[in-house]
Amino acid sequence: MRTLSSAGYANLIVRDRGELDLCHQQAVQDFFASERPEYVFLAAAKVGGIQANFQYPAEFIYENVMIEANVIHASYQSAVKKLLFLGSSCIYPRACAQPIKEEYLLTGALEVTNEPYAIAKIAGITMCQAYNRQYGTSFISCMPTNIYGIHDNFNVHTSHVLPALLLKIHNAKGAGAEQVVVWGTGKPYREFLYVDDLADACLFLMNKYSGNEIINIGTGQDLMIADLVCIIKEIVGYEGQIVYDVSKPDGTLRKQLNVEKLHKLGWSAATSLAEGIQKTYDWCLKTGIFE
Repeated sequence: MRTLSSAGYANLIVRDRGELDLCHQQAVQDFFASERPEYVFLAAAKVGGIQANFQYPAEFIYENVMIEANVIHASYQSAVKKLLFLGSSCIYPRACAQPIKEEYLLTGALEVTNEPYAIAKIAGITMCQAYNRQYGTSFISCMPTNIYGIHDNFNVHTSHVLPALLLKIHNAKGAGAEQVVVWGTGKPYREFLYVDDLADACLFLMNKYSGNEIINIGTGQDLMIADLVCIIKEIVGYEGQIVYDVSKPDGTLRKQLNVEKLHKLGWSAATSLAEGIQKTYDWCLKTGIFE
């Protein structure tokens, strides 16, 4: 919304979860029939980190399949000019070569901890491609890496790794705690993209790209979770100890994206990781999300 507004787009149609249940087929069809959107950014999804994926696998596959099926089909029915579907880097095989190229999709077994979510996202990609082939639609799919930033989910039990760590370390500092417990070994590598950079890439692709091939969106750079913790500790100003709970799963050991296709199209990320985390933390303090 921020990116579209700043780029001069004024005719924006939005609904929050309380106004439109995307899992309800008739409600979605009625919305599209009434509003007749021309361009659709399908970012809605049931998302979360390892803990949430482990606890709620049925919700992750059901809600995501329903959301994408209803929205993609309604977009076709109402003759939407173009749709952009947001997938995820976790759709790729657990053990594929690094950095991950788009053509590695469906070449191996998925990561067990988020398999239901990944299968749902793969279904959405396949649905876009099938509708393009059969109906001549212009539905594109992009695969973002791990996203973070302002307006993120900062619930320590359901959020992704970066916001969860930011909250944990902030709370530990406020409580004067001597240590923070982090799931896993700290050795997996992760790539992170600031949310405003993702939005900019999506608008870029909506304007510049048409095709049936998926496009990765990321920075092309990753780091160990342990190094991420060090960056967050420094930004927050926490001087306590980090304890890694090795009884908890690490998830995929590495999933760095190859972003050569996106770079060749003319887009690259602008926000460094430290800059993005600082912006996020400042926003959390300013808005009172972190008391």
